[in-house]
Amino acid sequence: MTDERVARHRRVERELDGVDLHYVVGDRTILSGVSVTAHGGEVLGIRGPSGSGKSSLLSLLGGLVAPTSGTVTLDGSPVQVGGGVDLRRRFGLILQGYGLVAALTARENIAVVLQAAGVDRREVRTRVDDVLARVGLSGVADHVIEELSGGQQQRVAVARALVTSAEVFLADEPTAELDGDNRGVVVSLLVERARAGAVVVLASHDPDVIAACDEVVDLESGVVQGTRR
Repeated sequence: MTDERVARHRRVERELDGVDLHYVVGDRTILSGVSVTAHGGEVLGIRGPSGSGKSSLLSLLGGLVAPTSGTVTLDGSPVQVGGGVDLRRRFGLILQGYGLVAALTARENIAVVLQAAGVDRREVRTRVDDVLARVGLSGVADHVIEELSGGQQQRVAVARALVTSAEVFLADEPTAELDGDNRGVVVSLLVERARAGAVVVLASHDPDVIAACDEVVDLESGVVQGTRR
């Protein structure tokens, strides 16, 4: 990173660490000795072809699955499967498959996250409307998910994460279903959250996504091949 970029994008104390992560499923080694550190205020990119282990690494970093060995910590505290509500609220996850409820509307899929956190009903409406506008979905807010295109569903998933006050955002191929304009919007929103102090980790092979990252880890066959700033 150039001195100019360092001056503009200051790190904050928040830090997500994965140390010597091994992940084995059956007789297949998915990750082998992977160590990564993501800092608040910056965007970390995880780049690699399909099957390189990007999705598995995000799942480990987010506490969705446990590593076979190695540790994941957020600000020095363990990130573990079943880590509790307080830990879960620190993470905003944008995963492949989206995890949306097909029978609910776009608005309802986003609102339920805030409702579960006890946010006041009027504030829920305001925040949901705002984030839907920011991802360009105001016009389909009351359409059920199964009526939306794949790209629209992906933007709902992004909006659902961004509407929270999460400290860490983990996004797995967040632009895969999007056209050029919408890719730019989503990447800009995620970078914006990083600049506000969040930890942002983006797993992608999209050159536009990788170009927006402050640091990039190259992953291949479950092994880190190198990093660049």
